[in-house]
Amino acid sequence: MRKLILISLFAIVAFSSCLKYSFTGASIPPGVNSIYIPFFPDQSRSGLGDLSDRLNRTLIDRFINQSKLQLAGSAEEADAILDGSITSYSNRPFSIGGNEQANQNQVQIMVNASFIYTDNDAPEWDKAFNGNFTFDPTEDPIAGERNAADEALEQIANNMFNDAVSNW
Repeated sequence: MRKLILISLFAIVAFSSCLKYSFTGASIPPGVNSIYIPFFPDQSRSGLGDLSDRLNRTLIDRFINQSKLQLAGSAEEADAILDGSITSYSNRPFSIGGNEQANQNQVQIMVNASFIYTDNDAPEWDKAFNGNFTFDPTEDPIAGERNAADEALEQIANNMFNDAVSNW
């Protein structure tokens, strides 16, 4: 009997670790099969020439890989539209060390965005999203800032995705 319980417990633990949560699109409204994500212009004067590109790639990856939606080539072809712009970018000292120099910087990015179903006139939501991440500027300041910006963009994309799918 003990052996049977141990085997059963082992099987439950082994199979439960294989389960993973994902949005399969099962709860997407009927008729919503595609999304259009136009280029999010960088109006922040960040100085990072590819910030818009990185945000768009992250958003497309999130919506296409974590839902059943297909990427539409234009707003006219889409059932949903996610549009916006990068409005603010900063890279500031976050904490100061004993020598009165920054030992942590924080990259903070703000994006204004709206999500709309093309058969509705009003957006589902229209709001600002923030992402931030700290890095050590004494190690490799350029790579550190790039990585921190990528992490902040990931946070923004995750929050946009979650807000869009929470209504599904």
